[in-house]
Amino acid sequence: MGKIKINQTAYVCFYVGLLALILVSCKYDNRSATDETSENIILWTPYNDSAEVAANIEHENSRMQYILIQSKVLDKNEVFRPLYHEASKVTETTYERLKPMILEQDIPTIQASINDGKLSYEELVLFYLYRIYNYELDNATTLNTIIALNENVVEEARKLDAANFGSSSEGKHPIYGMPVLLKDNINTAGMNTTAGAIVLMENATDDAFIVKQLKKKGALILGKVNLSEWAYYLCGGCPVGYSAVGGQTLNPYGRRIFETGGSSAGSGTAMAANYAVAAVGTETSGSILSPSSQNSVVGLKPTIGLLSRTGIVPISSTLDTPGPMTRNVTDNAIVLDAIMGYDEDDGSSVAMDWDQNWYLDSMDNNLKGKKFGAFSNLLERDSIYKKTMEHLAAIGAKIVPLDPPNIELDGFSSILNLDMNVDLPAYLEAFVANNKDITVSTVADIIAYNRSDTLIRIPYGQARFEGIVSDTTSLEELEIIKETLEKNTRRYFNKAIDDHQLDAILAINNYHAAYAAIAKYPALTIPMGYKPNGEPISLTFIAKQFEEAKLLRLGAAYENATKIRKMPESYR
Repeated sequence: MGKIKINQTAYVCFYVGLLALILVSCKYDNRSATDETSENIILWTPYNDSAEVAANIEHENSRMQYILIQSKVLDKNEVFRPLYHEASKVTETTYERLKPMILEQDIPTIQASINDGKLSYEELVLFYLYRIYNYELDNATTLNTIIALNENVVEEARKLDAANFGSSSEGKHPIYGMPVLLKDNINTAGMNTTAGAIVLMENATDDAFIVKQLKKKGALILGKVNLSEWAYYLCGGCPVGYSAVGGQTLNPYGRRIFETGGSSAGSGTAMAANYAVAAVGTETSGSILSPSSQNSVVGLKPTIGLLSRTGIVPISSTLDTPGPMTRNVTDNAIVLDAIMGYDEDDGSSVAMDWDQNWYLDSMDNNLKGKKFGAFSNLLERDSIYKKTMEHLAAIGAKIVPLDPPNIELDGFSSILNLDMNVDLPAYLEAFVANNKDITVSTVADIIAYNRSDTLIRIPYGQARFEGIVSDTTSLEELEIIKETLEKNTRRYFNKAIDDHQLDAILAINNYHAAYAAIAKYPALTIPMGYKPNGEPISLTFIAKQFEEAKLLRLGAAYENATKIRKMPESYR
């Protein structure tokens, strides 16, 4: 199989004796593999994760005191066999030749190599498959990130190469031919959409609106990635990045040492490990900002309504949104543009009339004269944040210390509870009702389903689901909560922005994600540095509704001025 390394327990040799059939595990010799054997070859075998679980039992972060790490239901052989014959063609020599043109490069740079004839879309896909197979099939390096692959992606890349041969790139969107990974709560034809839940493992659907947008512009859907089950609205105080389908997602900057962030854990870890050009996550409150920050990548939580939610497993139609997760700001803007579009089936969808190519023409590399609000309490307690503000001031930006009003978020959980109690059944009715393999139609049905096998389906319980059905908030009370919280959180940001004429407010990671979520304001997080122990930390830009272009301009300038992002050492 070229030089793709396989977990040393990954090949099972069969010996027939006189008395019994004996199974013997031995190291797989990848040089002897052929396409003819790929249908039956064992690329991965389950392993005993008890030692790893035991090693984390006294972790200082209680959410990292795992019950299990390896999925009890996902057979990685089923995920990786179909493309094995393609991935096996990549030799180490080929990989090393492609590496400078692809690894950590932005979309315009990759497209330039393709236009110059130095690289093809097929080679681009195979490069990422090589990395995925190397790291995800080795139990010592797996991040439990990839839970589905598009079996047709290499052939689709070849077709794009054929269509692209001898033609100009003019008129093609930059996302054309770029391999993209999707969070597994986003409907995707050809790959089931599970939301990480066993009950939805047979959930076969058509494409979500944003996936159609990507395909319309020529993007290649490489596969689906793990997430916190039900977008981290199932269990209480449980590990982020865990799902019954995918197991425990791990952070490439420190496997079992640092949290992955959630709920778009797989999107963040896949970007950090360079498994694709871009990924798409979803957020209700912090689910893009948190994993982007924890994995030192760029994540944008857009204004509610900028991107369609149709075909995405929901928590809250009030607050849910998809968003791009990438390794740099330019790519983030490109992906955002690629998935934008008015969706008549989404009641919150807004038609935008931004200038064509805004995502390429508006990147600003100068922060001189820009005004930013910085939280006083963060300046006092976080040295990296403080040094970053000092650096911004040194290059010409003005930093205004802020002490915003104290705003309580009373009733926030009721928004999620009552919305999900309506929105999830609506999703099931629209996309699952005719599936004979899935018989649940309400949150209560799913709770009952999970209770029949708690060890496999809900090892961390389902406290949040139980909270949904027990919430007694009335619809009239809910509307008051929504109106009050939106008004108060907008005042939380607007007073500072308006009084000081700020370009943006600067926070850390997902610290103020709930405020931005309720206000329905966009937030962009970008790598800010690394703590002494190596854990990533990010700077988060927050602005008013539909100011994504401004945030991305500011973010690009900040990124250019700092160049702080580093690849995880073990995934270079």
